[in-house]
Amino acid sequence: MQHPHNLSSSSVLPHHRLVVYRKALELLAAVRAAQIADAKLRDEALRAAKGVCLNGPSTTPRRRIAEGSGRVSRADKARVYAIARGECVECVAAVEIAVAAGDALEAPARIAVQCGTEVYLMLGALLR
Repeated sequence: MQHPHNLSSSSVLPHHRLVVYRKALELLAAVRAAQIADAKLRDEALRAAKGVCLNGPSTTPRRRIAEGSGRVSRADKARVYAIARGECVECVAAVEIAVAAGDALEAPARIAVQCGTEVYLMLGALLR
């Protein structure tokens, strides 16, 4: 998968420098590849995976990795990354539930869980 930051060789956007952003994009791709059959569970997993990478729907005030990387104060970054961590846990749980219910492909779901675990740990390091 070509990452968006590779589209421009001269990107100065701060989230393009974060390994955790690239890993979050891998999480999103793995959730899609899991082909969750239950529409509501699939929508929840995809919404949460997208939310880890970026801003949530306009009806919510939550922020994620891309936005956090653009914040200046340490406290503001920490707040944003903590929210992204919660979204990550929600995404992984939705994928695990889909597998347990027989509603997802197991191999890509396993990759999604692994990516989600890595993103969670990386975000924890950014919070310190």
